[in-house]
Amino acid sequence: MKHLPNTLTILRIVIAPIVIALLFFDTFAAKAWALGLFVAASISDWLDGSIARRYEVGSRLGQFLDPLADKFLVLGTFAALAMISPWLVPWWAVAVIALRDAGVTGLRVWHERKGRSLRTSGGAKWKTAFQLTFLILVLLLLALAELPPAVARPAVSVLRGVFLQGLLIATVAATVLTGLAYFQAPRHVA
Repeated sequence: MKHLPNTLTILRIVIAPIVIALLFFDTFAAKAWALGLFVAASISDWLDGSIARRYEVGSRLGQFLDPLADKFLVLGTFAALAMISPWLVPWWAVAVIALRDAGVTGLRVWHERKGRSLRTSGGAKWKTAFQLTFLILVLLLLALAELPPAVARPAVSVLRGVFLQGLLIATVAATVLTGLAYFQAPRHVA
């Protein structure tokens, strides 16, 4: 159990480019595999932290790699979607999410150099939930859009609708607000 959390984290880093590459293929199989791998990687994010806490096998390496793995997976998927469908995920949204992540990562590294660690906030967990919900929904709809017209048309309609745009704006807002919280209060420093 000692190495399982870090193994899951590294596996998530390995899965991220596979998910991203699959998104560039316009087939149902590729999109379905991207969705399945993304969901599995998302579950591994919860699982590695749960195992580390339950069996008290957390490590400083894990505390550093876990958020990095999340950024590879989530930010990489957002960027791929912006390349494939900029009308769905505009580049401004990717830039805002990337800037927030870079700022928090920089703050985390700064604290690490001082011998402290930056704990993940409860708000950041909500941010992750927003991001994963948005991305899983988009990946599902993209897979459905590759099926025959009876299924594809409603999926494309939802992809191009205001609901997803509203969810994206809520996701970006949650991302920014939770990032600002790290810089305003030292309560996340251990």
